Amino acid sequence: MNLVRSELLKIRTTNTWWVFALITVPLWGLALLFNWLQTEALTSGNMGEVPADQADQVQAVSSADSLAANLYTNGQFFGLLIVMLLGIVVVTSEFFHQTVTTTFLTAPHRTAVMVAKLVAAGTLALLFWVGTTLLNLVFAPLILNATDVGAQLGSGAVWRAVALNGLAYLLWSVLGVGLGVLIRSQIGATVTGILLYLGGAIGAAIAIGLLAAKFGDWINQLQLLVPSLASSLMVSGADIPGNPPRWAGAAVLIGYAVVAGVIGVLTIRRRDIS
Repeated sequence: MNLVRSELLKIRTTNTWWVFALITVPLWGLALLFNWLQTEALTSGNMGEVPADQADQVQAVSSADSLAANLYTNGQFFGLLIVMLLGIVVVTSEFFHQTVTTTFLTAPHRTAVMVAKLVAAGTLALLFWVGTTLLNLVFAPLILNATDVGAQLGSGAVWRAVALNGLAYLLWSVLGVGLGVLIRSQIGATVTGILLYLGGAIGAAIAIGLLAAKFGDWINQLQLLVPSLASSLMVSGADIPGNPPRWAGAAVLIGYAVVAGVIGVLTIRRRDIS
């Protein structure tokens, strides 16, 4: 616990956490605006002519549970990117400021230090999740009531999506710490993390869509291999026809996080520190 408190103190005494918090707020607001417009489009019936092979998917996305879950987990896309970057900084800042040697001399058990960093990063990620969730609980009911969907606060599917969103925040912080261990350079790890996250979310979605149109809907199951797409799948309020089930997205992301955490611990134990 002393090591965890030490890691949390390092975070609190730097500008990192509140800079990321300031970045998160406008990104959350941008996501809310987009989701508001999307909710209005889905509930107004102004989607235009929907192809027959996509009708079931549009109907599922337009369900009350799906619309509500989307708004109550608003900000996930950018939020997960932020907590991943925080996880990276928790590790790479030690190398950037050349304090890592002092850290390991003070606490020579590297595994314990690594676990403390994982716990500290996870704690901070959950605080970001709590913050965005509280904002969503204020604004989502306003949008849902304005579009005649209703707040849906009594829906179990909505609260499952909120809880799984918290799990996604936690797991992405672990992925960030693992990436920070593998790439010591703060700039290098940050740029790599952003490219992997955005490239995975946008590039893979486009590629999977094109392949599915050519080879069939079974290609959509490959979403599970992309962490950012698996995270989005976790918080859908309803199962979307042609897409993998929500629990599968959670299982795959947990697997990625476990692998990243184990690799991080093994790497930090074996790598020379200078």
